[in-house]
Amino acid sequence: MNWLLPFLCGLGTSILSAWGVGGGTLLLLVMTLFLGVDQRTAQGINLLFFLPTAAAALVFHWKNGFLDKPTLKSAVPWALIFALAGAWVATAVDVELLRKPFGIYLLASGIMMLWPKKKKPDSAPSDEDSKPDE
Repeated sequence: MNWLLPFLCGLGTSILSAWGVGGGTLLLLVMTLFLGVDQRTAQGINLLFFLPTAAAALVFHWKNGFLDKPTLKSAVPWALIFALAGAWVATAVDVELLRKPFGIYLLASGIMMLWPKKKKPDSAPSDEDSKPDE
């Protein structure tokens, strides 16, 4: 029965992730705080948790025409470079050194979710508004 709690945690965070809550971040917290998993191991498990979801989203966005090809062409090379750099840093730096910045990031993300920026209404008059009535 040692598998039941991790299974339920994975199930719960996957459901929250499907709702757009950020299940991967919650999974990291549950694994490190409650299940005693090392942070690097938890990050690897989280990546395995994320990849199928991201692949499915990419396929559906591609099929529905929601991908902007020029943006992809400029973003993908940079994303690969920084992903490799981030992976190198994560393996080269002591886990204890990574905990504080990651905790600060989580705290800042939580605060930003609690108090989102309000969108300013578009108050610029359009061309139709400036034409006199005929």
